[in-house]
Amino acid sequence: MSEAIRITGKGAAIRFGNLDTDQIIPKQFLRGIDKAGLDKGILYDHRFDATGALRPDFVLNRPEYAGTSILVGGANFGCGSSREHAVWGLQQFGIRAVIAPSFGEIFYSNAMNNRLLLVMLPRDVIEQLMNDVDADSNNVIGIDVETMRVRTPAGDHPFDLSARHRHMFLEGLDMIGLSLQQRGEIEQFVRQYWAEFPWAKDVARRTRDRLGAT
Repeated sequence: MSEAIRITGKGAAIRFGNLDTDQIIPKQFLRGIDKAGLDKGILYDHRFDATGALRPDFVLNRPEYAGTSILVGGANFGCGSSREHAVWGLQQFGIRAVIAPSFGEIFYSNAMNNRLLLVMLPRDVIEQLMNDVDADSNNVIGIDVETMRVRTPAGDHPFDLSARHRHMFLEGLDMIGLSLQQRGEIEQFVRQYWAEFPWAKDVARRTRDRLGAT
């Protein structure tokens, strides 16, 4: 099955409710002019102490959780500011999906538009998943977007996605790609609009030309 349809990987429990985007990627890692190196800041204050040394007890620093690609988080995951860097950094860190009871609204939109899959499951199911991945670091989680089910050795759980987001994942699209599927309708609208309002077309350029502006 296509990787756009099914995500399978090792899970790790992040047992914090209200994990905000400043915790996911602190502000000092947002100074660059591109997306490069954002993985270095992911969950920095949880992964490192005040001296910059690794916290060996934090789950993502433990050798047995190397290669984790699915996070199981607490309620309101990704609340706080709207920084899209939180999504980009998680993806650079190797995270392909997050399962939680609920998500911050803006983080949810940013994640799904960048193809970081977010799955909502009931709190009791999340707690069981956390216990499972804590007990066995080799516990593989499978997320099937086509059938909308999360599968683990301990159970099989349905989840919901909007028709738009499900279509995007099944077709391998981001928001730009989704919009471009309507290219024909967009071009038809533009032609009709300029036919109806021709005086408004290229008005800035024509004004500059008339005034001799450079």
